[in-house]
Amino acid sequence: MQGVGFRPFVYRLATSLGLAGSVCNTAAGVVIEIEGPAESVEEFLRRLVAEAPPLARISLLAVRGREPAGLRGFRIIESAPGRRPTALIPPDVALCADCAREIGDPSDRRFGYPFTNCTNCGPRFTIVRGIPYDRPQTTMAGFAMCADCAREYRDPGDRRFHAEPVACPACGPHLSLDGAATRDDRAVLDAAARLLRQGQIVAIKGLGGYHLACDARNPTAVETLRRRKGRGLKPFAVMVRDVAEARRVAQVSAAAEALLTSPESPITILPRRDGGGLAAGIAPRQRTVGVMLPYTPLHRLLFAQSPPRS
Repeated sequence: MQGVGFRPFVYRLATSLGLAGSVCNTAAGVVIEIEGPAESVEEFLRRLVAEAPPLARISLLAVRGREPAGLRGFRIIESAPGRRPTALIPPDVALCADCAREIGDPSDRRFGYPFTNCTNCGPRFTIVRGIPYDRPQTTMAGFAMCADCAREYRDPGDRRFHAEPVACPACGPHLSLDGAATRDDRAVLDAAARLLRQGQIVAIKGLGGYHLACDARNPTAVETLRRRKGRGLKPFAVMVRDVAEARRVAQVSAAAEALLTSPESPITILPRRDGGGLAAGIAPRQRTVGVMLPYTPLHRLLFAQSPPRS
């Protein structure tokens, strides 16, 4: 897979072992050229598999020996296109703990920024236009990195090293609300949260398309959404602000919590709790409810505008 921080991982591993060479994406996968002492190369190959990034999946590792070329240093080189792409682009990855801390820290330059991401999280499949997975092949191509983001992107010690969707308030995309004159992120968030509190339905364009949202505790809003969607009795999934709120509305086992908080952040079907505060129309005639956590900074910031249930 591409887009999982594998090239930065290879760079750091090779340089830590004093190896020379290069790594690049191709349409078929990752190509690595390594030169150095035999024992160091063997250690590199062992750790390449054993310490691969959490999102990486190595399905095949083919090794071919070559004569030493006197290489110096290690570098990530420009991706090489191929005729028939076979490499996989992973699905979008839920907001990681590091980025969550940044958007909640008033002293951080990404405080409150709804498109914060890093090598370990953020959009992948949603933004890709072609393979190899590089910024020019994504919808981020139109956003030139500012000096700070470019520095992070080039720094092997930074977790945004070669993170293709890297952005910040100074150089990245911003929010807009249909019918509103403002494009200020905070003002748009305030307006959208106010609509939700008023029982309105908001279509949130984000990772994977549109997410239709309303207050899951408001019976009128839920029934309005069901009627407009022609949903019949098919259950709605519920997004909750955190695991504690998930426990209010459903029975959450240790295994379920691990799923909810995983990088995939899936909708998890859980036994429904009586008195959890959800509108009856969320999952009519069901003893279970589909629960998920906020998987993007935008969702997280919207929940920050919504007071917790007392």
